[in-house]
Amino acid sequence: MKVLVLGAGQLARMMSLASTHLGIDVLAYDVSSKQVVNPVTFEVKPTTLEQEVEQSYAITAEFEHIPEDVLSICQQSGKFFPGAESIATGGDRSKEKALLDNARVPCAPYALITEKQAFIDAIDELGLPLVIKTCQAGYDGKGQWRLKTPDEAEPIWAEMKDFLDSGTDTAPHSIIAEKMIPFDREVSIIGVRARDGQCKVYPLTENQHTNGVLTLSIAGKEKAAIQVQAESAFEKLATELDYVGVLAIEFFDVGGQLLVNEIAPRVHNSGHWTQQGAHTSQFENHMRAITGLPIGSTELVRPTAMINVLGQPSIPHTVLSVQDCTSHWYGKESKPGRKMGHINVSADNLHQLGERLAELAEILPDDDYPGVGATSHALILN
Repeated sequence: MKVLVLGAGQLARMMSLASTHLGIDVLAYDVSSKQVVNPVTFEVKPTTLEQEVEQSYAITAEFEHIPEDVLSICQQSGKFFPGAESIATGGDRSKEKALLDNARVPCAPYALITEKQAFIDAIDELGLPLVIKTCQAGYDGKGQWRLKTPDEAEPIWAEMKDFLDSGTDTAPHSIIAEKMIPFDREVSIIGVRARDGQCKVYPLTENQHTNGVLTLSIAGKEKAAIQVQAESAFEKLATELDYVGVLAIEFFDVGGQLLVNEIAPRVHNSGHWTQQGAHTSQFENHMRAITGLPIGSTELVRPTAMINVLGQPSIPHTVLSVQDCTSHWYGKESKPGRKMGHINVSADNLHQLGERLAELAEILPDDDYPGVGATSHALILN
């Protein structure tokens, strides 16, 4: 059975590694170079997108910003999951907000901005401070502004206008302004929906970000009440999209009430812990779902933390001296801020997980791996 992944980065790599034992062969289409490659060895294949679409049993994607002509070819095949609509929704915040409204899933109050008067109206109606995000092309904290005082409006508008003007008649640009909501923390849910509509959801994950990029995730802390909210949101959104595969939803936790921040129609960074913390990882479950295989258990096996490796030339081998610690390296060229790999560490309970994170904090410099030490102390004292 062959699966084609649109995108040739680390998520395609991990989907491939997680599904070989199922008899699934994975190739990736690099939308930048327009080449078909092996996502593990990076070997270039002498075939075209059209040939691989014809030969594949199923097609999926590892990111949202895929050219429309590529999406169209894949959608017309009838093999593309979760489908062009889901991918387009994840790549456009205006479509994402419409989905949330239609599914009656709560998010922060917002306004769509396409010209200056709409920006002025948003300030009047929502009040300050505002979080302002481009609807297209923004990720990992990019394409965002914080409007806190009236005198910041004009210089921010100048930057917003440049983005709006860069759109075209066939692909117009827009911006979302959201009321800035004080929140207690950021959490996410990873779930999987099968072709027959069956849904299974992993435990809620607590996430820490630095400069808009995920640096640390912990699974195994949540209680039933807040988990129920997250599962309800997943089932509503997945059903509304007639989704097949793994879907990630990021939330703000505001005093126990979850508000959706954004969705990702794919396997997700905050679900990497499932490789060691769940019986069936998000990567294997995604491949099972899109190929029509029964989806596996999403239950927590043991509390697990995931540490992102950003911009580093390697992962110190000494992390492997920490019990139940696993390193995952993506094989990419090192660049500042680039996701180069991740570290998973598991334990029998949260106190023990804190102790193991403390051991890792002795190995990993806080400047390069922020939050590891502080999180270890919090778990040990809790």
